[in-house]
Amino acid sequence: MDWLSNHKAEITCHEKVVRIPLLDGKVLRVVGERPKEKAKLMMSVKTRDKYQEEIVVVRDFPESPYRLAPSELEELSGQLKELQDKGFIRPSSSPWGAPILFVKKKDGTFRMCIDYRELNNLTIKNHCPLPRIDDLFDQLQCGIHGFDE
Repeated sequence: MDWLSNHKAEITCHEKVVRIPLLDGKVLRVVGERPKEKAKLMMSVKTRDKYQEEIVVVRDFPESPYRLAPSELEELSGQLKELQDKGFIRPSSSPWGAPILFVKKKDGTFRMCIDYRELNNLTIKNHCPLPRIDDLFDQLQCGIHGFDE
């Protein structure tokens, strides 16, 4: 399209004509194909029944996150900063999120845990999942009994 607009081409779709002005003032006229009889292909095309799948759109307000103690908030900001510096996460302004809670490890540090239960409830399940590669190999090996040289 850039080439056509740079050369000030004029396209007339219903006539199937492209007019390109040349440098010497003449106009190059490119005419598309014109069948002698009108195609009645569209009249003979049969349609299938409409297939409509309902997609649920959730517009509820997100729930408030779990309340964290000041020490947990400090730990959260430290861990988020570390993950952002490593490039694992990036800042987001989305109102949606998953609640975060901390579990104390044996050495006294905190492990960040994210509660994805609500997100899992809202996720649309895949009705036709791709088969696992191990299952495909097992199916292939059922027909192989052995080869003799």
